[in-house]
Amino acid sequence: MDDKIKALSAPIGTTLDRCIDLNQDEFPYATGDLSRLLRDIGLAAKILGREINRAGLAGIGGMAGSENIQGEDQKMLDVVGHIRFVRALKMGGQVCCIVSEEQEELVLTGNEDAKYVIAMDPLDGSSNIEVNVPIGTVFGIYRRKTEVGTSPTVAEDALQPGHEQVAAGYVLFGSSTMLVYTTGYGVNGFTYDPTLGEFYLSHPKMRFPEEGNIYSINESHYFKYAEAIQQYLNHCKQEGYTARYIGSFVSDFHRSLIKGGIYLYPATPGVYPEGKLRLLYECNPLAFIAEQAGGMAYGGGQRIMDIVPKDMHQRVPLVIGSERMVKEAMGFLD
Repeated sequence: MDDKIKALSAPIGTTLDRCIDLNQDEFPYATGDLSRLLRDIGLAAKILGREINRAGLAGIGGMAGSENIQGEDQKMLDVVGHIRFVRALKMGGQVCCIVSEEQEELVLTGNEDAKYVIAMDPLDGSSNIEVNVPIGTVFGIYRRKTEVGTSPTVAEDALQPGHEQVAAGYVLFGSSTMLVYTTGYGVNGFTYDPTLGEFYLSHPKMRFPEEGNIYSINESHYFKYAEAIQQYLNHCKQEGYTARYIGSFVSDFHRSLIKGGIYLYPATPGVYPEGKLRLLYECNPLAFIAEQAGGMAYGGGQRIMDIVPKDMHQRVPLVIGSERMVKEAMGFLD
């Protein structure tokens, strides 16, 4: 066969939908609902990615003129991301309620026969939109605790510890759009091909490299951090580790996953005394991915996914990344 024909007819890879279908037997209790839910997330990610890519032209990169529950100024794309994902999940019919960073109350979808609950940050790192830095979406999926057919509740359905997650993932909007997720059987990454409108498996069975040397932390708070954190940062410098900090949690985590490294956002007295990141829709999902990729995630001296949440928007300190580097950091913190 002619080499040009071979090149033009080469396999294009495994799509997200096909990968989900092939792995559906991993869920003994599944009836296809979780697969459809992951597809709904993929669709919403495509739509939001389009809005992000044309934000400058459409004039939607600025402020929305409102605040979220944490008192943070909302960007217009924060609001757009929330609307896009809530709409897709409501219409998909697989989710009974949503915990979103952008809304104080539990979002009821009206799908009381649905089996799943999702906690999400629709657009993480939105302060970086104007400077064209990668931003992302984070999500964690749980099975509902209340009886199917009834109205979901915050206490039973929303406030579940991270180890109850059945799936988690993130979408990274950067030089390419990637969707990375786990269902408890390893981590797979998919890259979006805009010419075909499909996510293709590009990073199968993702694992943290055993040896990493990148640390990521907001060092502007150095003198506010506890002495143990300062000692660890001094250790990183003495060891010649590379400092990298984007200020977008998804982006910083993704770099650590690809290249090997550690991300820290400790408690910061006078700024974020309980930590900055939210347990339900930022820390738990990425902790699940980290552990499935051979990494670790700790907060407040304990495994992140063992923390029982008390509030939908609860903040916790976080240390997450390559196993060796997290253990090294915890040696200082303990």
